[in-house]
Amino acid sequence: MRLLCRNLFFCAFLTVCCHAQADQYKWNQYKSAHFLIYYKSIPLDFIKTVEGAAEEHYQQIAKGLGFNRNESWVSDNRAKIYIYQDAQDYVADAKQYQWSHGAAFAAEKTIRTFLAAHGFFDSTLPHEMGHIIFREFIGLQTEVPLWFEEGVAMYQEKAKRFGANTAVKKAVENGEFIALKELTNMRLYNNSPANELELFYAESASIVYYMISELGEFNFVRFCRALKEGQGFEDALQNIYVRFRNLGDLNRAWLNYLEQIK
Repeated sequence: MRLLCRNLFFCAFLTVCCHAQADQYKWNQYKSAHFLIYYKSIPLDFIKTVEGAAEEHYQQIAKGLGFNRNESWVSDNRAKIYIYQDAQDYVADAKQYQWSHGAAFAAEKTIRTFLAAHGFFDSTLPHEMGHIIFREFIGLQTEVPLWFEEGVAMYQEKAKRFGANTAVKKAVENGEFIALKELTNMRLYNNSPANELELFYAESASIVYYMISELGEFNFVRFCRALKEGQGFEDALQNIYVRFRNLGDLNRAWLNYLEQIK
């Protein structure tokens, strides 16, 4: 019985290894200065366009956030981009929600997405790169509210950045606005309603845009650095933005800002 179990284990192990090895050979690899792009049956012209967009975002994102880069994505430290053929393949292999268009794995410096992802070049790619660069700056273990991290990533999507305020103002008018304290406790699931997801992301983009554009990039960098150094979110908020004692104060200032813009 023990021998049978060992044999079964070995067969299972061999099957997994062979599958992983086979899957590895299915991917084609394209190298750029800062990225390794993996793809299957996708035209090379599209991959070269991905390369150009990724390299451009690489130069712009950290600069736009005011983050200093300690290390460059070169040689063995390149980021990886896996482009799946379709959403079904992406959801199954990357283990993502049905509504997801891309996923960033900061520890592995890896992005997974698919060919027809919505707004591939202007939204999905800069959004996921934003996640990785943000985590490189504040640290992988630093705890922050989901809305804050998503807001930083959304800030990289220019269309979403400027359109979010309109969506949030409409939510306020309709009595659907989610206050920051409640937003901090929100979790997103595979079956989360579409309107709830849209509002969560719109508010995340709007509040981070407010913090950067209205409260100043310099203070935003100081705030992120305080988080990196181990300060709690509300403690860092109070220490860097002295007039905010808590999320409630930030929430009121944000709403006041929204009321004043057209």
